[in-house]
Amino acid sequence: MKLAFALALMALPLPAMAQTAATSDTPGKTASGIAYVQPRDWTRTVVGNATIFTAPESTLKIAVVEVGTAADAAAAAAAGWTAFAPQANRTVRLVTPAAPDDGWDERVSIAYDTSPNERASVSVLALRKGTAWTVAIVDGSEAVANKRSAATGAIVSGLRPAGYQRESFAGKTAHRLTPDRIQLLRDFVTASAKTLEVPGVGLALIDGGKVVWQGGIGVRALGSPEPVTAHTKFMIASNTKGMATLLLSVLADEGKLRWDQKVTELYPDFRLGSDEVTRSVEVRHLVCACTGLPRKDFAFILADGGAPASDTFKQLAVTQPTSKFGELFQYNNLMASAAGYVGGHLAYPNMELGAAFDRAMQSRIFTPLSMRDTTFDLKVGESGDWAKPHSYNLGGQMTLMSNSFNHLITPHRPAGGAWSSAADMTQYVQLELSKGVDFEGKRIVSEANILERRKHNVPLGEDAWYGMGLMDRTDYGVNVVTHGGTLQGYHSTFYALPESGIGAVILTNSDTGPAMFTPFLRRLLEVVYDGKPEAVQAIAPAAARLKASVTARRAKLTVPGDPAVLSSLASAYRSPDGLNIKISDRAGVKWVNAGFIEGPAATRKNADGTVSLVTVAPGSIGVDALVGTADGKRTLSIRDSQHEYLYTEVGG
Repeated sequence: MKLAFALALMALPLPAMAQTAATSDTPGKTASGIAYVQPRDWTRTVVGNATIFTAPESTLKIAVVEVGTAADAAAAAAAGWTAFAPQANRTVRLVTPAAPDDGWDERVSIAYDTSPNERASVSVLALRKGTAWTVAIVDGSEAVANKRSAATGAIVSGLRPAGYQRESFAGKTAHRLTPDRIQLLRDFVTASAKTLEVPGVGLALIDGGKVVWQGGIGVRALGSPEPVTAHTKFMIASNTKGMATLLLSVLADEGKLRWDQKVTELYPDFRLGSDEVTRSVEVRHLVCACTGLPRKDFAFILADGGAPASDTFKQLAVTQPTSKFGELFQYNNLMASAAGYVGGHLAYPNMELGAAFDRAMQSRIFTPLSMRDTTFDLKVGESGDWAKPHSYNLGGQMTLMSNSFNHLITPHRPAGGAWSSAADMTQYVQLELSKGVDFEGKRIVSEANILERRKHNVPLGEDAWYGMGLMDRTDYGVNVVTHGGTLQGYHSTFYALPESGIGAVILTNSDTGPAMFTPFLRRLLEVVYDGKPEAVQAIAPAAARLKASVTARRAKLTVPGDPAVLSSLASAYRSPDGLNIKISDRAGVKWVNAGFIEGPAATRKNADGTVSLVTVAPGSIGVDALVGTADGKRTLSIRDSQHEYLYTEVGG
């Protein structure tokens, strides 16, 4: 299917129309009454039936086009493109329906092929109410879309049909989690895990200062009968961040730091790529995702193993901000890692950074909270009662994986290296519910300093803000404190509802696990507040979307890779900053090693005629490298949305 699109809209002339810039996030309505939010600093232009929002950089646009009657989502999308960018030639890659929600009777996401060199973000969300379709078209710079993900999400996910009033539980009295209501939640997780092919789930529920249920659903590993229990260890990934900021809260109670204290006063070796930002960073900013530093995970994903904890500070020193201080939400794992290590250094200044952090977390957090399953030690984590990671393979089958990839987090473990269990996580969530008091009534941290972590730093999207290793949201009128965690094959989340004293923990051992998280929160609110039963309808479309994504990816690949391309590769490549890629033969199969990523090689011919080298091992992260030449030497280039890692052949 081809759609009229040759150049990004920013390169096309538009009729002269009035433009309105927003000085703050501003609600509004289209001519037919569709509600939207115009983000701060974005410009709004109305051209015919299209309301166009333009990012401050001008290289990203989101068009909300009121199409009207159309045969289906594809026809609606085509009509939207005609109104928005009438010259066209873009190929649809994937069409995936989602469950009805937010007043829309039908929702369909459409993804389009782009070439690596375009560095473009192009997608459509088609929405139907009755017989009328509205489409939201995202079109422009991938880097800007990533940098302004919160604003993009606020526009696209914030669209509501005319006259729609979202269900609200504000002011309603919460029901207690009685056995019958607990069973409803357990049944939802069990059914969701089955549909999403999640082998195992650790689940715990808290109500009124007590754990009312904790245990496991499913198995620790496919092919094994060993069940998940309340004490089964999972990697909790970025949920480590909130624990690290809890350490900072305890240290603030001890008088070892102030939230407004400059980091360089506490750790003089702290440096960022910008001297101005370095001088501005206070302790509170280390995990605020608000300093303008972009995500830079490939810097340690593609690195060889064995780096010390100090590597966090080495990498930060060469990381440049891409937005102004305090302007935007930009998630940076290295800053969160630095926060934990600074805390460890303050607690034990004469120890190596990693050892100091581990000891500080044990003495200030894990031991006081009786978190006996929680550890940063990989050998301990990968022993006894532990869940193993899973993901889809190239054929769409759920597959047990090695955990070797996840070892990459060790040098930066305050950002995501903890192992924990559902039972232990209840201790942590209880502190959020009780404002610093454990299940036994003992105060672990002051109310003032635990709540400091929830203060709103930057918006995440509609009614959501990032604090310090925590997200503070309003969902259906209810305050929710939460955070997620993602590593390969491991995904975790927790939800604390401070107003009702109810909390939940979900730990999963599959890359499909996160698809149940948002529906679970909806189900929790339905059970607690007698809401409309909408959550269950989200699971089957999510499972279908995940399967369709695997199928669409496979369709674009040549497996094994194109022999002519594979035979032309060098055996070793190196980047200027010391990252390495090795190409070898394993039992007649070309094999790629790039830092913590490894796997058999496939190739993909891109829309612009270029070719990419792609690894096809199970898992959510792999090598996707553009094959090229520069100055007569063979090259491979790997890109995330805001960085490029260029490798040149070694020797030859």
